Amino acid sequence: MSQRIISVSRRTDIPAFYGDWFMNRLKAGFAGVVNPFGGQRYLVSLKPEDVSCFVFWSKSFTPFLENLKTLDDLGHKFYLNYTVTGLPSVFEHNLDKKAAIKTLKELGRMYSPRHINWRFDPIVLSSVCDRDFFIKAFEELASDFEGLVERCYFSFVVEYNKVKRNFDELEKTNGLAITNVIEDFKIDLANELADIAEQHGIELFSCCGEYLAGEKIKKAHCIDGAIIKELFYPAGLQYSEKPTRNQCGCTESTDIGTYDTCPHGCVYCYANTNKSKAYNAFRNHDKCSAFLGYSKSDSDRWLAEVSAAVPASAKLGKTTFLFL
Repeated sequence: MSQRIISVSRRTDIPAFYGDWFMNRLKAGFAGVVNPFGGQRYLVSLKPEDVSCFVFWSKSFTPFLENLKTLDDLGHKFYLNYTVTGLPSVFEHNLDKKAAIKTLKELGRMYSPRHINWRFDPIVLSSVCDRDFFIKAFEELASDFEGLVERCYFSFVVEYNKVKRNFDELEKTNGLAITNVIEDFKIDLANELADIAEQHGIELFSCCGEYLAGEKIKKAHCIDGAIIKELFYPAGLQYSEKPTRNQCGCTESTDIGTYDTCPHGCVYCYANTNKSKAYNAFRNHDKCSAFLGYSKSDSDRWLAEVSAAVPASAKLGKTTFLFL
């Protein structure tokens, strides 16, 4: 079995809320995952010999700092996608931004600028955060992070159906208006951000927005085999691109997260159907369950089915178990 890159996680904020669960799964050597689109249940090996790198995603690594030190001591390889947007609290109210900024600075000193993708993502233009707002917010953060990060990934918000519903509700309850702008406006703003980033030794990368890429801005690879190779495998690393959506440039990886489990409550989030469902999932989660966001009783039953299915081509009815 070839090594895999493990994404932890696009679907929820594991470092901020489920660190104990992840460390338990690391100790067990595997995590259970339910495919969010087909419902298949499968197991992902987390053993060192099966993982080329962990890529952690979070808005707040503060609760996960000691776990990162443990991972480092154990010899695990990882880098970080750290989201700090500068958005007003009305868009991401359940977040201690000062602590997040402080922790990013700490991580930049603990490891290296190459270990951190700063994500200024997404940009949501509105009546309370216009072009000038984002220029100012980006300038302040880029200045804070100078010398501690080398890359900044950004995108303009994509209004998936669930995001559009959240925006409509936000406009009604908070008396603000989401602003839709033309492509030329976005290109102009992005290039101004790129100029600011360059002044602070930071390169700007466009996530799923190739029309923004050019002389000043590169195409983003949030999970990037080239970065992993440079950091950990100077003798070489085999990897291939496997986009997760249109214009995505990511390297192939396996995600161990679960949608509808992140209690950050960000209005623009595509990973939650609604806040209540996510809050309930977090309140009721069991850190000893193999499958994040599911009860231990369900997880144990599924694990028993996996064991029974091993001799029979790893299939049971409509449930397919993949041993990775």
